[in-house]
Order: sequence, then structure tokens, then C-alpha cells
Amino acid sequence: MIPLNRRANLPRAGMEYFDARRKPHNVGKIIAALVLTTLCIFVLKQSPGFGGNSVFSRHEPGVTHVLVTGGAGYIGSHASLRLLKDNYRVTIVDNLSRGNMGAVKVLQELFPQPGRLQFIFADLGDQKSVNKIFSENAFDAVMHFAAVAYVGESTLEPLRYYHNITSNTLLILEAMASHGVKTLIYSSTCATYGEPEKMPITEATPQFPINPYGKAKKMAEDIILDFSKSKGADMAVMILRYFNVIGSDPEGRLGEAPRPELREHGRISGACFDAALGVIPGLKVKGTDYPTADGTCIRDYIDVTDLVDAHVKALNKAEPRKVGIYNVGTGRGRSVNEFVDACKKATGVDIKIEYLSRRPGDYAEVYSDPTKINKELNWTAQYTDLKESLSVAWRWQKSHPHGYGKTKI
Repeated sequence: MIPLNRRANLPRAGMEYFDARRKPHNVGKIIAALVLTTLCIFVLKQSPGFGGNSVFSRHEPGVTHVLVTGGAGYIGSHASLRLLKDNYRVTIVDNLSRGNMGAVKVLQELFPQPGRLQFIFADLGDQKSVNKIFSENAFDAVMHFAAVAYVGESTLEPLRYYHNITSNTLLILEAMASHGVKTLIYSSTCATYGEPEKMPITEATPQFPINPYGKAKKMAEDIILDFSKSKGADMAVMILRYFNVIGSDPEGRLGEAPRPELREHGRISGACFDAALGVIPGLKVKGTDYPTADGTCIRDYIDVTDLVDAHVKALNKAEPRKVGIYNVGTGRGRSVNEFVDACKKATGVDIKIEYLSRRPGDYAEVYSDPTKINKELNWTAQYTDLKESLSVAWRWQKSHPHGYGKTKI
């Protein structure tokens, strides 16, 4: 048996035996652990995003932080590229319903430096998400591209278009008002004019849209204009009404890659390239009985590089309590048949053409008068050779037959 006076010195079951002789050694370990933990916390606090202290969450002198909605899309990605090249800080918000994560990956690889670019996956129809984005980021301006944008599709799904274009723009404006963001560059369309009696179209041409896409955009414009006039808004607003966008990044980094299921509604350039690649058997030209020289629609085709240049110039010229409304086009109309001929030359493929009846909601002739934007923003379209713009886009299409491919977030 162990004497009682010695039992008191034995460790109880489940308890660690403490040896006073080990105390200095253990204390050293504890101190080292504390120092290491403190160092880790310090490093983390310096890292972007720790505790909401991201560089994107604060304003910095000499840095303009632009929110680009729909920045994973065709036009939005090209605009983001231009902004990044011009040393803007960019936050892209996109739900990828029409955009491509592959385009965002390209931009991330081109501009990997901290504080240059961030991507947020979110739906602008979700008010909580929109408010969260604005509360966690310090934006100086918004370029609002995000929208469904096919005339034919809008006639089939009008409610979707009013929700996506008009309602979402309202949520963006509410968030801007709540968080003191005063500059808006709005992506609008010549579809708001409908089918004017006189050509070319000026900014004073009456707006009588004839399809849900154009109507939804005009409603959004009206909301923006009414809000900009309200007391204390102090908004700097630029509304750019696009004509028909073509082309791609001249250096081949970005291109147009619509989802396969949307080809039926997409741009004519995409359809031409699909036909040239053999993805579809031929090109369907809808409408040969319009009151034009060759019976096909006449449109003003603007290169995407020129278009994003107009956005940057608009951003630089935006002033508080002022609204600028501009047509963005070349000032020259080309028929669909002319476009197809240029596409055949650009691709070197004798594309098969199938002529069909008119597409619902389409109009015969639309082209711009760019005098106002030339004069006030010092902007003029530079890439006006139709065949050359299509050739640049074709090079990207040939090297990306499956678009950006399957890219995960």
C-alpha cells in the first residue's frame, strides 16, 4: 500500500501530471505560440478582404472605382478591359445567365495585381444582394450594361424583359441613392426610337419603341431621368443609345460567345460566323420585303472597340446635376445583304443563305446621326470598315470554336 501522505502527491485519473521542472520549457512554447498567433493576425489584417477592409471597400485619391454590371457579357467585358487598361479599379457583377466566366478569367489573368479587378456573382434582381454589394464596396461610378437584349426574344418573353431591364435598373438606382454613388453611365439602345419617319436618327427623334426590349429600355431611361431631377440627387448621368454592335478586341483577347440556345435570337454577326464554322447549315435572313433598296433591313453597325471608347469618354465628361444623351453609331446604314457579303469576304466562306419572313418587332431602317457625340464628347467611330471589323471578330471565333469553353467560378 501507498502511504496516505504520498497519495496526495499523485495525479488523479484524467489529469495531467504537472512537473515543476518542466515549467520553463512549457512557458517558452506558450510564448512562441502567442507571438506566432499575433503575427498571423497582423498579416491577415493587412490582407485584402479581412474584416471587410478590402481596397475595394474604400475610396482612394486618384483611383476611380467603377462597378460594371454585366461585365462578363460581350460588351461589358470589352468595357472592363478598356477601363482596366486605363487604370480604373473595376468590380464586375454578373449572374452569368448571358455572360461568360471565361471572359472574366481572361481579365483576371491580364490584371492580377491586387486592387485592380474583382468579380461578384450576383443577380441584380435580388434587392438584398444589390444592397450588400453597395454596402461592402466604395464605388465612384456605375456602368450599367446588365440586361437581356434580344428583340425577338422580348416579343416572346415580355415580362422577363421588363423585370430584367426596368426593375433591375430601379434597384441599381435605389442602391446608388442609398450609398451616395452619383455617376451613372447607362447602356441604352436605338430600339427606344422604334421606326422613325426620318433618317438619320438624332437624339431629338421622338421615342416610340415597337417591341418590349425597346419599351423596357425607354422605361428605364425615364426612371433615370426623373430620379436625376429629384432634389438632392446631384446625379451625373450619361445615357448611350447603341446601334448594332459588331467586332471584338483587336488583340484577340475577348470576343462574342453567346449561349448555343440563344443563337436563334442573337446578333447577325454571330449567326454568320456559326454558318461559316459549320455549326449551323446556313444563315437565315429574316425579311426581304422591307421598303429598302434591296428589301432587307438597314442598320448602323458600330464596332465594340469604338463603343467602349464612347463609354470612357462619357465617364470622363460626366458632371453632377447634368444629363447627357448620345447616339453611338457610325452615321451610315448598311443593309443585311451588304453585311452578309462583307461576312463572306471576311471568313472566306460562301455562306448558304435562306430567306424567311420578317422577325416580329423588327423595323426597316435605322441609322444614327452622331453629330452630338462627335461635338460634345469628341468621339468619332474609328473602326468603320465593315469587312475589317468582321475579320477581327472572325479571327477570335476561329481560335475559340467553343467560345470560352466551360469555365467554373
